[in-house]
Parts: sequence; structure tokens; C-alpha cells
Amino acid sequence: MREIRTFSRTASERLWGKRLDIYLVLSGLGISRTQAGKFIDAGKVLVNGQKSKPSYRVKPGDDITARYEPEPEMTIEPQPMKLAIVFEDDDVIVLDKPAGVVVHPARGNRDHTLVNGLLYHCKSLPLRKDSLTRPGVVHRLDKETTGLLMFAKNDIALRSLGSQIEHRTVVREYAAFAWGDFEANEGTVDAPIGRHAIDRTRMAVTSFSSRTAVTNYEVFRRYSVCTYLRLRLKTGRTHQIRVHMQHLDHPIVGDPEYGGRNPSVVRQREHAEHFRQMLAIIKRQALHAARLGFEHPATGDELEFESALPDDMQRLLEALRKG
Repeated sequence: MREIRTFSRTASERLWGKRLDIYLVLSGLGISRTQAGKFIDAGKVLVNGQKSKPSYRVKPGDDITARYEPEPEMTIEPQPMKLAIVFEDDDVIVLDKPAGVVVHPARGNRDHTLVNGLLYHCKSLPLRKDSLTRPGVVHRLDKETTGLLMFAKNDIALRSLGSQIEHRTVVREYAAFAWGDFEANEGTVDAPIGRHAIDRTRMAVTSFSSRTAVTNYEVFRRYSVCTYLRLRLKTGRTHQIRVHMQHLDHPIVGDPEYGGRNPSVVRQREHAEHFRQMLAIIKRQALHAARLGFEHPATGDELEFESALPDDMQRLLEALRKG
């Protein structure tokens, strides 16, 4: 018989204005924000006796109750892995992530993630309060996105790097190929991102249960069918660059989820063969975390790292130059 837990609390002024899903995480239920959102959507969390939304802003005096079944704890096994270590000391480790590798364990993907490999390499990683499956994780990259990623090796580093992400002082610059020709040489996409209304595994630009998302982009080089871009994240939402580029009608080349493999992105018939050739070269989204900069949590030194294009994106670039 599965355990049923109950929660009842009157909101104080200390957490005034917090989103309901974040409030539940901070209240010590031992659940992640994703789990909190699922419980709220399922009607297992009530505010003043009424169903609510994850985006509801908590007010002092709100009576918040919950009745839910906790998910069984997931154990993370340390596993030997080949890690491309760019930098490491007692506080921080920076990796150059290859395509096809997941950052941390999740349901259905428990093994051979970067966290499994790091636990073997580092012996231990600091636990996050909001997720037991993401020790040491400060930010993430999608499974098929390559490039630079930093992890904290102790609690002080985890708090410091997390604060830098929250206050948007970390430099995260990406290289990408996007279909079509951009009108301007640079620009900013300021469009909120939330779960897709129909396909809950995808994200979308939406005003419903969304969060602020800001991406700056700059044209690096123009080609006949696509544009080589440099992009900087001001926020770090799930699939942010991929969603924002689709929103601009310039999906990332090769992106299977956000229009990057759809022939309709090529509007001129003479470019159809180029489209097929490019997708034969790259089997994933052509997106790479090329530059990462942050303040060292212990010394205060400004650190900055760069990563060259991976082989598939380099081959794509060479084909475009010849084309």
C-alpha cells in the first residue's frame, strides 16, 4: 500500500508573492518543482479550499493544503565515464558535453548521465534542496546539445553559482545554425516560455503558466539557406533557444522537435537539395554551448572558457562554405 502524505500550512509574509509550485518546494515537502506542478495540476493542492495553478502567487494568510503520494526515491549509481574536463579544482568542474548524453538521472533514464560519471570521478557532489537527482547541477543542456557545462563540487560553490545564474551574471554564449536569413544583424527575443498546451514534453511561447525568457542573438555569417548565429542567454528556460528561434520562424537546423527538420523551412525550390544535404550531415539540433564565464565561488576570479564547434557542426560549416 502506497504512502499518502498530507500538508497543511498558513502562508506567512516571508514568502509573499512566491509562485505556488516554488512555495511547496521551499516548504520542505521533499519534492521537486516539477513534481509540485504535477500535484497542483492534478488538484492535489488546494489554496483556501480551491484548486489553483502552479503560477498562483501566494499571499499571507492563504490556507494551503496538499494530499499526495510521494514518488519513491531514486538512487544514483556512480559509474565510470569518459569526461571531457575543461577545468577542475576543489570547488568547480567544467565539462565539454558531447551530443547524446543526458545531464542528470530522471525516470526512464537512470544511468550513464553526466551526474553518474561525476559521482564516480568526484566521489561526492552537493545535494540540492529541490531535487535529489541533480546533485551539483547548476544549469543544464539538452541531451543533443553540446558544449560547456559547470557543476559545483561543494555546498558553498552550489549556492554561489546558483546565485550567479539567478542574477543573470553568468555568460552563456551559444553557436547555432538557424534556417533562413535574419532581417537584422542582431536582436533580442523577449517572449515567455511554458509547457506546450497539447504536447507536454515540449515547450512553447505562451502567456499561460509561463516564465520570462530573454535571448540575445547576433548574426555571425550568412549563407544561402541558413544563418550562423551567436546567441546569449539572459534567462535559462527549458529549450529556450530552440523555442525562441522557432518563434522567429528560424528554427535551429536539424532540430527534430521545433521544426528544424521540416522541409517547409526552405521556401525556394532550388534550395531543397541543400536542405537534404545539411540534414544528412547533422542528425540533431545544430546548437553548441561555445562560451561560459562566471565568478569563481571561492576566489572571486573571473573565469571564462571556450569550446570549438563539435565535429558534426564543423562539417556543416565546411559544407556551407563550399556551397
